[in-house]
Amino acid sequence: MAGSSADQGRGRRAQPPWAPPAGSEPCKLRLYNSLTRNKEVFVPQRGRRVTWYCCGPTVYDASHMGHARSYISFDILRRVLRDYFQFDVFYCMNITDIDDKIIRRARQNHLFEQYRGRRPRPAQLLQDVRAALEPLAEKLGATADPDKKQMLERMQSAVQLAAGPLGDALRAGLAAEELERRAQVLLDEARDVLSDWLDSTLGSGVTDNSIFSELPRFWEAEFHKDMAALNVLPPDVLTRVSEYVPEIVCFVQRIVDNGYGYVSGGSVYFDTVKFAASERHSYGKLVPEAVGDQQALQEGEGDLSVSAERLSEKRSPNDFALWKASKPGEPSWPSPWGKGRPGWHIECSAMAGTLLGASMDIHGGGFDLRFPHHDNELAQSEAHFENDCWVRYFLHTGHLTIAGCKMSKSLKNFITIKDALRRHTARQLRLAFLLHSWKDTLDYSGSTMESALQYEKFMSEFFLTVKGLLRAPLDPLDVTGRFEKWGEEEAALNESFFAKKAAVHRALCDNVDTRSALEEMRALVSQCNLYMAARKAARRQPSRGLLEGIAGYLTRMLQIFGAIEQESALGFPVGGPGSSLNLEGAVMPYLQALSEFRASVRRIARERNVPEVLQLSDALRDDVLPELGVRLEDHEGLPTVVKLVDRETLLRERAEKRRVEEERRRKKEEAARKKQEQEAARLAKMKIPPSEMFLSEGDKYSRFDENGLPTHDTEGKELSKGQAKKLRKLFEAQQKLHAEYLQMAPCGGAP
Repeated sequence: MAGSSADQGRGRRAQPPWAPPAGSEPCKLRLYNSLTRNKEVFVPQRGRRVTWYCCGPTVYDASHMGHARSYISFDILRRVLRDYFQFDVFYCMNITDIDDKIIRRARQNHLFEQYRGRRPRPAQLLQDVRAALEPLAEKLGATADPDKKQMLERMQSAVQLAAGPLGDALRAGLAAEELERRAQVLLDEARDVLSDWLDSTLGSGVTDNSIFSELPRFWEAEFHKDMAALNVLPPDVLTRVSEYVPEIVCFVQRIVDNGYGYVSGGSVYFDTVKFAASERHSYGKLVPEAVGDQQALQEGEGDLSVSAERLSEKRSPNDFALWKASKPGEPSWPSPWGKGRPGWHIECSAMAGTLLGASMDIHGGGFDLRFPHHDNELAQSEAHFENDCWVRYFLHTGHLTIAGCKMSKSLKNFITIKDALRRHTARQLRLAFLLHSWKDTLDYSGSTMESALQYEKFMSEFFLTVKGLLRAPLDPLDVTGRFEKWGEEEAALNESFFAKKAAVHRALCDNVDTRSALEEMRALVSQCNLYMAARKAARRQPSRGLLEGIAGYLTRMLQIFGAIEQESALGFPVGGPGSSLNLEGAVMPYLQALSEFRASVRRIARERNVPEVLQLSDALRDDVLPELGVRLEDHEGLPTVVKLVDRETLLRERAEKRRVEEERRRKKEEAARKKQEQEAARLAKMKIPPSEMFLSEGDKYSRFDENGLPTHDTEGKELSKGQAKKLRKLFEAQQKLHAEYLQMAPCGGAP
């Protein structure tokens, strides 16, 4: 049976066509690649997996702020790629525990401790120190670097200053106890000078490999402690040169087999001329303009490896050591070319190649490692793998200066990480780095750290305010009451929230520009503060959900940057990093109850006019609770806000508040005193009758008229009309003042 016309019409109706929205091109992550000196779109070689090798420290001394510059910066980059962009990052770092600096320092320490253990007699010590000062003087004369020269001069002066009293004591035949005391002072002061001298004379006799391993083992442990204190994530895998010597030997052998290495004098050198002549290879990819810089090349070879004999073993001055034949007084390992040790550059190539293969996504290091270290790494690795893409993206962190100057022991501005952490927290140091580009020079100075402190305080206050708002009690029975209707202000703030998140994303896509990202976050907080202030002025509660969402986003971003050291639902954790106790959750219910009780007591005290209770209430807020790290903020017509804040911060705030109040009181007292003095001076002036006001000025005038006005100067000359007119005006003004004074004393007597 045929259907009705209406049914037929419904059967023919179909869904209208749908078109997807035009959308916009997603922002792509770009990283500044030292291989091109441009920002390049980051494309890992294997999907989301990222292989990353970072040059680690040479461990022979305390880690300093230059190390912090590099490792905090790479930690931030690593966290952003892993936690924000969601890459699967495999992060490898090395420890250089075989190196010319380590060998020399280990020998020096060993020989000095032996010397100290022999307890040289004062006269012998003085003789040895004088002998040690001779090569120091020669070294000083040959040094051109001004910083190094200044350091050596200071060392020479200090030792000579300490040697003088011992020489005087020996000549005077002072008691043995006094001689020993002065000898100990000299021994401590001359340690570096004696160590260098002992090494130059006895260093070749140090042959035990364990002597060369103790020093780096100690400083590596200190480095890891420093990194943990800075909240720098440990690497996924850590490689030590001493543990990879067999792999290094194999790596060097492959380079020789491929025709890019040659044996000379028991050492193996890289043939830069042959490598550069190869059609598929390029030498000096990072800093081609530095190729041939002999000073840089020799620094890369190491102090123990730049003798005339060693340099003569090379076919070209630009060639560099892959394997060094060990001399007496150096650690050694067996190899096909005889006993020796790895060259500096080959270490990273062999270890990274063993773990990451023929091509890695990212290689990182400090700016000063570009040439020759990283250029030589690239050359020898591509010679080994016979490719031209050992590293896809080379990232180099910027230099660090101290108050505008190069960090140097000679300038007495050498700051270890432990020194820095005694002045500022790990979060504050990290914020200082986040507020600067990772690839540019960072100046560690008072103004830099003040900017970081202000940023931390600004964000902390916002988090505390939002947490205080969220603690405001809700009716547990009114489940729907927590969802309030949004007005224009909430819609505008939410729109701004989305815009700022997009701006942060664009900043991070742009070479991980954390400085711009943090400024966008700061601007978002400023908008939230304006919104909350407007709500407070209108005696209305702000939107809890909206502010909680914004605070949660900001917390997450700071966690990604490593500025929040542990899991935190909202804002900076209370109690410091490493605290397992959720201090806020544990104590806040009790503090809230105390706050509400105090509010009730204050209300009753006001109603019954009991000022003593109000004073005690203020003392609880201003004196007692800050000592416990608790801040109470009273707002007229609104509930008191309770905030858990670092105790030291609160005590500083209290001290600053009292200083400001004291300054205000002092200025008020000073103004009152000045006003009183001015009134007293004016009253004293008012008392003088106009006829007497000039009579005391006998040094200016000699004759007066019947009213007391001067007519002649001291020389008997009549005053000019202009002078007389001026004096008449002063006279008339005094008449008015004196008349006012007489009115103040109607009975004619002085008040």
